[in-house]
Amino acid sequence: MVPVISIVGRSNCGKTTYLEKLIREMKRRGYKVGTIKHDVHGFDMDRPGKDTWRHAQAGADVVCISSPAKMAMIKKVEQELTLDEVVSFVDGVDIIFTEGYKREGKRKIEVFRQAVCDRPLCGKEELLAVVSDTVLYNDVPHFGLDDAAPLADFLVAHVLTKA
Repeated sequence: MVPVISIVGRSNCGKTTYLEKLIREMKRRGYKVGTIKHDVHGFDMDRPGKDTWRHAQAGADVVCISSPAKMAMIKKVEQELTLDEVVSFVDGVDIIFTEGYKREGKRKIEVFRQAVCDRPLCGKEELLAVVSDTVLYNDVPHFGLDDAAPLADFLVAHVLTKA
């Protein structure tokens, strides 16, 4: 089973910025990386007027687009899928990072910046690690905000070798 790690934290704490660094570092090491972003507000990937948008507007339940370099699928759902259900659509990767999904039972890494956050989002018992400009918990591995290599080392040693 592919390991799933949720990157969590309060709004504007730097989750996306840090995740970009972590993805680049894992790719540099030769790993295939998948990501899943949770959006409680809903989203649109398609552009009005484009063929795939028109297919969806006509009532298609699943719309796929494929090119020589990539593919995408937009699927209407009756209710929000669980993270495990979304993960089932992802294949061919060594690790999956999610952004959000703080309520799912996956291993979590919290991103925390003192200047933005007044308190952590998660209790220490929920965390695999913390990425922060301060130590939140003495008994939870801590990594700095600027360099993703140490966290990548940790993930390779403690997550990927046991997957």
